[in-house]
Amino acid sequence: QVQLVESGGGLVQAGGSLRLSCAASGSIFSINIMGWYRQVPGKQRDAVATILNSGTTNYADSVKGRFTISRDNAKNMVYLQMNSLKPEDTAVYYCRAISSGRLYWGQGTQVTVSS
Repeated sequence: QVQLVESGGGLVQAGGSLRLSCAASGSIFSINIMGWYRQVPGKQRDAVATILNSGTTNYADSVKGRFTISRDNAKNMVYLQMNSLKPEDTAVYYCRAISSGRLYWGQGTQVTVSS
């Protein structure tokens, strides 16, 4: 079992920045992929950024150049630095982990970007 807890969401003006954090606990030794996803009401949950154990990252086209995903394995943390935020980035952001072939999700943190 893996437990994920997100933090760092909030309200920010367009052009501003936020950093989301995801704390992992439990069977973290078997986690091989972590990522951030987001969802707005009535729409599917979409991938924002992922990071492998190797450090390889992938980003959605809509956030490339603005968002940066990173992980601190010593602290069992994954971060999402979000810069140049836009109103369309408003969503609930979820941390996700893949461990031994199973998916785990955090509870989500709201990010609201005002225009």
